[in-house]
Amino acid sequence: MSRVGKNPVAVPAGVDLKVDGGEVRAKGKMGEHMVRIGSDVAVTMEAGTLTVEPANDTPQARRMWGTARSLVEGLVRGVSEGFTINLELVGVGYRAAVQGKTLTLQLGFSHEVNYPVPDGITITCERPTLVSVKGIDKRLVGQVAAEIRAYRPPEPYKGKGVKYETETVLRKEGKKK
Repeated sequence: MSRVGKNPVAVPAGVDLKVDGGEVRAKGKMGEHMVRIGSDVAVTMEAGTLTVEPANDTPQARRMWGTARSLVEGLVRGVSEGFTINLELVGVGYRAAVQGKTLTLQLGFSHEVNYPVPDGITITCERPTLVSVKGIDKRLVGQVAAEIRAYRPPEPYKGKGVKYETETVLRKEGKKK
């Protein structure tokens, strides 16, 4: 039995939800988004809460129960609040700037790294060493942040690289004489 799937999803004020078969559409102050739910799971809306239940008693339906509930919760939270991931650039001369729909990164290479910002994502740089990735799709925000981090992941000796704001880099001791 799914412990995650049992919990109902609270729908905040200002969010309109439409359940149509295998699709759940949400509209809120941050925008509009949709998620597809398989036929193994039944989604019902009642009195400001959304409940997810397995449609039948198969192992596949029980596996998808918690997954579908998490997807619906991410959908509701995305259109009401949005998702944000902050990245820090650590290193001498490492900096970032947004120019139109392109994020320009200087990460110690002999050239600049240009990252095209996908649709549905907003990237801002409050400081040259802080990049903020925002959007309503949790998966897309995480994917964009991971792609930016992959250009120069943090290394364990000096800690240089692109890291998540909440990430702790385990440091290693250098060579001894």
